[in-house]
Amino acid sequence: MADRSGALTEAQVIARLREIFTSTDPRIKVGIGDDAAVVVGAKIQVMTTDMAVEGVHFRTDWSTGFEIGRKVTAANVADILAMGAVPDYLLVAVALTGSESMEWISDLANGIKFEANLASAHVVGGDVSRGDQVVISIAAFGSAEKPILRSGAKPGDGIYLSSLTGWSAAGLALLKSRAPATSDAMEKALCEFKSPTIDYGFDATGASSLCDISDALAIQAAQMADSSKVAFNFDLSKIEGASEFVELDILARELGIDIWHWIFAGGEDHALLATGLDLPGILVGEVIAGSGIKNLPAGVETITWQHFN
Repeated sequence: MADRSGALTEAQVIARLREIFTSTDPRIKVGIGDDAAVVVGAKIQVMTTDMAVEGVHFRTDWSTGFEIGRKVTAANVADILAMGAVPDYLLVAVALTGSESMEWISDLANGIKFEANLASAHVVGGDVSRGDQVVISIAAFGSAEKPILRSGAKPGDGIYLSSLTGWSAAGLALLKSRAPATSDAMEKALCEFKSPTIDYGFDATGASSLCDISDALAIQAAQMADSSKVAFNFDLSKIEGASEFVELDILARELGIDIWHWIFAGGEDHALLATGLDLPGILVGEVIAGSGIKNLPAGVETITWQHFN
C-alpha cells in the first residue's frame, strides 16, 4: 500500500520491479531482492555503464516511460555489442521524484525489459532512490571469446556501418520543429529518436575494429582512426547508394537541413561502425595509411554533437 500521503513507497516499487524482471535463467543464482545479484559468468567479461538524466538525455513530454526505458537500455546494450560481446546482465538504478505513478514506473520498467529481451539480457538488480529529476543509470555486463577493440583497423580494411546513421537526429529535428508526422519517414525518424533500433543481427565476428555510434559518426570514426593510428577515408557516393538514403534525404530537404549533418554529426543512432573485409552492412569507405578522417562533407568537421542541441 501507499503511505499516508498517498505516495508510493520504495518497497512497493521494488516489489513491482521484481515482478517485471523475474527470470528463470539458470545462470542467475540470486536476482532482485537481496543485497547483490549472484550469477555464473564467463571468464572474459565485458562491462559498461551509462547514465541518462531527464531534460538532458530524454524528455517525458516527448517520450513515454516505455520509450525512455527502451532508449536507455539500448544505449548500454549497444556498448556491449560494440565490443563484439554478447549482452548477459543489467543492473538498473533509478532516481524518481516521487510524483510518478506506478503506471509510469511500470511502463519504464517494461520498456527496459522489452529491450533487454531483444538483447537476450536479464535485469538482475539495481536501486531506487529519490531525486529532483528522473535519472536512470544502467550497468551492462556481457561476455566474449575475444573482445573487438577500436584499435585494430588497418590499411586495406573496408569501413562499414550496420545501418545508415542520421535517423535519430532527424527525429530530434522533427520534435524541435513541432511539425506533424505526415509520412512513414517522419514516423520512422521519431521512433528512432525515442527508441533507437539496435542492429542485433549484425555479425561483427570478422571485424578488425568496432565502435558504437552513440555520439556522432564523425566523432566515433576519428576516435577509431586515432586508436588504430590510421586514416578513415569515407566515400560519400557509397553512402548515397544506401537503401535508406533517399527517404532520409527527402525528409532533410523538407526541414531545410543538410542530410550530411544528420549522417555525420547526428547522435544516438547506436549503429555499429566496423572495419574489416567483406563485412555485412553498408560499405562507406576504406582504411588508409595516415591519420584522421578524410573526405568529410563541407561543414561537418566544425560540428560537435551534443544532447538536445
